[in-house]
Amino acid sequence: MLPPRPLLRATSIAAAVTLTCSLLVGVAIAESARSEPALLPDLGVPSTTALRTPPLLGQPNQPDKDPFYRPPADFADAAPGDLLRYRVSQVYLTPGGLAPAPVHAWQVLYRSSTARGEPDAVSGTVLVPLTPWTGPGPRPIVGYAVGTHGLGDQCAPSYAMATGTDQEYPVVSLALSKGWAVAETDYEGLGTPGDHTYTVAVSEGRAVLDIVRTATRIPEANLSRHAPIGIWGYSQGGGAAGSAGEQARTYAPELHTVGVAEGGVPGNLRAVLDGVDGGPSFALLAGAIAGFDTAYAGIGVHHLLNASGGRLLHQIRHECAVEFPLQAGHHLSEYTKKPGLLDYPPLVHALWDNRLGGVAPDMPVRLYWAQLDELIPASVTQRLLAEYCTRGVRVQFVEIPGVEHITGGALGAPSAVDWLADRFAHRPAPDTCSRHSKT
Repeated sequence: MLPPRPLLRATSIAAAVTLTCSLLVGVAIAESARSEPALLPDLGVPSTTALRTPPLLGQPNQPDKDPFYRPPADFADAAPGDLLRYRVSQVYLTPGGLAPAPVHAWQVLYRSSTARGEPDAVSGTVLVPLTPWTGPGPRPIVGYAVGTHGLGDQCAPSYAMATGTDQEYPVVSLALSKGWAVAETDYEGLGTPGDHTYTVAVSEGRAVLDIVRTATRIPEANLSRHAPIGIWGYSQGGGAAGSAGEQARTYAPELHTVGVAEGGVPGNLRAVLDGVDGGPSFALLAGAIAGFDTAYAGIGVHHLLNASGGRLLHQIRHECAVEFPLQAGHHLSEYTKKPGLLDYPPLVHALWDNRLGGVAPDMPVRLYWAQLDELIPASVTQRLLAEYCTRGVRVQFVEIPGVEHITGGALGAPSAVDWLADRFAHRPAPDTCSRHSKT
């Protein structure tokens, strides 16, 4: 049983990334030298090419007004991970273009796959440190899965980094400070046309794997297709990272994925959604219903909503996480024609198809969880750990004592990076499972 909840509670993942930023800003934006990235030629908006850099000192167009985010008509002919379009970008640490981050950056549009295996186009950002890689072998690449930013296109991490409003970048900089490249997806429908498939782990995991493929296709990034790959994410990103690890062997077998660090993982989303219903994080439940309604339109979830429920889904699809506290305290039953939407069989099946633990990743896993996590029940984490151990996965489980979901993400990040560094260095992975004899 979980201990009593602390006074500091998660009212939204926006609060989580805000606290993460305050704890980690300045920890590891390590490069001191800067050089301006060369502008790529302006070739219009053809199907596969480089574009010029977006406005740096002004306000870039929001994704729904920016033709860069609109996929070419023939994008479905590309293979998963193929680069459809890219342009030089600039990451800013604060709004207003006054504090550029010392990193090479490219916004990308690439081919990925939906949860149903259909082609889609996804946007994201590829980041490479300014300093040359001096370690043995090719520069490692981290596929970074972001936490909840929201469902509206204006919440896309690639847009937030280019406008100095992305508070998760200080966490990303921990990986950059090691000299690694980072490939960060926006996920399906976040920035690009269509709605975001929020919390649909299968889609998100594929988006993570495909942007790693994409990163190696940017000529100026000079990243090797034989590079060692690490996957990392927390909260929504923990689910995406975990799904990427479970799908890597079959979906992207050519990637040399050496480890997955996943924290605050909603491994059984149904149990997580039950827990937030009626609480301060109700918006996460509403967002998940919207995400699954988008990913699995045929199941007809929207037909079970009343008029208020229809308005809620429309509203949540256009909001960023900073607005989520406005939904606090509501219950799902207020928005449905009859109780029990989470027991609706097609939705139950879709949620089950996106749970973690049913497939054994073929690489080591670091699973970390905050002891007082009010969003991810202890039973969900322990079940995921048990399933991985039973399936022979080499797992290091770390419980972060005395903190809730927000702080767990911040405090768990540095050690997650250290764990990935050990994987890149070919050191033996710790194994919690081996410390518990199987009977």
